[in-house]
Amino acid sequence: MKTMTVFGMILIALGVIGLIYGGISYTSSRNAINMGDMYVQVDETRHFPFSPIAGTVAVLAGVVLIVLDRRKQISGGPA
Repeated sequence: MKTMTVFGMILIALGVIGLIYGGISYTSSRNAINMGDMYVQVDETRHFPFSPIAGTVAVLAGVVLIVLDRRKQISGGPA
């Protein structure tokens, strides 16, 4: 496989994952109060959103890269 085809497949996969999940959620822990042997730990869940527009653009860019690479192979262009 050519480099453009592989890169196009990666873009398509990342775009589809971004469209399905809509972002990344993660949990972080921190000590809110620390008094000797006693402490209070707080868990915070945060969400990093992923735009549906960015996912769609990634999928379309991947398709374009694959199509352009296929056309280049058919026309006998340089490898």
